[in-house]
Amino acid sequence: MGSEAGMVIVGAGECGASAALALREQGYAGPVTLIGAEPHPPYERPPLSKDAMADEAEPMPKHAASPQRLTEAGVTHLAATEVRVIDRQAKTVATADGASLGYDRLLIATGSSPRRLPLAEGSRRCVTLRTFDDALAIRAHLRAGVRVLIVGGGFIGLELAASARKLGCPVTVIEAQPRILMRGVPAEIAETIHAAHGSAGVHVLCGKGIVAVEDITGGVRIRLADGHAVEGDLCVIGIGAVPNVALAAAAGLAIDNGVAVDGNLRTGDPDIFAAGDCCSFPLALYGGRRVRLEAWRNAQEQGALAAKNMLGAGEAHDAVPWFWSDQYDLGLQIAGLPDEGVETVCRDLGADAFILFHLAADGRLVAASGIGPGNAVARDIRLAEMLIARRAAPSPEKLSAADTKLKSLLAA
Repeated sequence: MGSEAGMVIVGAGECGASAALALREQGYAGPVTLIGAEPHPPYERPPLSKDAMADEAEPMPKHAASPQRLTEAGVTHLAATEVRVIDRQAKTVATADGASLGYDRLLIATGSSPRRLPLAEGSRRCVTLRTFDDALAIRAHLRAGVRVLIVGGGFIGLELAASARKLGCPVTVIEAQPRILMRGVPAEIAETIHAAHGSAGVHVLCGKGIVAVEDITGGVRIRLADGHAVEGDLCVIGIGAVPNVALAAAAGLAIDNGVAVDGNLRTGDPDIFAAGDCCSFPLALYGGRRVRLEAWRNAQEQGALAAKNMLGAGEAHDAVPWFWSDQYDLGLQIAGLPDEGVETVCRDLGADAFILFHLAADGRLVAASGIGPGNAVARDIRLAEMLIARRAAPSPEKLSAADTKLKSLLAA
């Protein structure tokens, strides 16, 4: 392990930065190279649809690792550098500018990209949000009176809708599914969020297919399958993300809804690992079900775990999936995988806050979804996460009773 090639990380986002710093924290003294296609130091993506849009001040990236911190840790950060080829035999990566770099262990942390809407290709008024530069370009258009169309009622689209409303933009959200947040969010919580957007003046159109997207003078027109049309000055496409797997696929690594890794985040090549949005992995907590998570905390956790395992720790990923979103004054948190549940128990926390506990057929708690003003659900979701990790099967009656302390169920 002490050879000079060292550790190479492809992808300088939250996950890659986490891995680079964790290698040093684990005592690794060899070369660590972090390669990112963007010109910026590693930054956090969640603020892009929130603070970067709605704050009055000029948006600045929120660093996941500042240039100073990377330098102090002895991490070489190659910015604005695209890796084109992984040569597994030679154990090298080749970059777009023709450079070649050897590795002892390689981490693929290439993240994901916005899913394209073929009908919108070629439109100058349709954009996607993934990078800080994307956020700056969108932010430059957002001011009172500018009509914003958002295609997709997922988290990015809805967070963006909330930000645009704060800035005084008329906003219309177009969702093809029967409701917003169809993936991973229970209907009751989606209804609460839908109502909040309605109260803020956002027009949310669900169950609406799109048949055409056309640029018109000074704007864009979207024709719906029901014959209606909506017009705006700017259209943001937010219909999900696809894992960036081209590099791994070209190197002959297995792809299964992302770069396929084992419980230790290792690919079929013993010297290549993958982590974060770009990989799918088995979750022992859910019977080895293969999942891919697009979540800020997962990127951090897997980056750190991949670093340990690149150094031979052999630790399995066993963290409970966790996700959050803020819209208006509402905080949403989800621990676990709600679709694993067959029974749902509701706990009313008062003050417009509630938690849904999702139980498997055997009574095991497999997920908890909560929403309420500010951080109203944060503490209970954290305790629920601990119960899920322990594979606990608390009684539905106790879960639903607001006067039952979840901490007491942990102690049981």
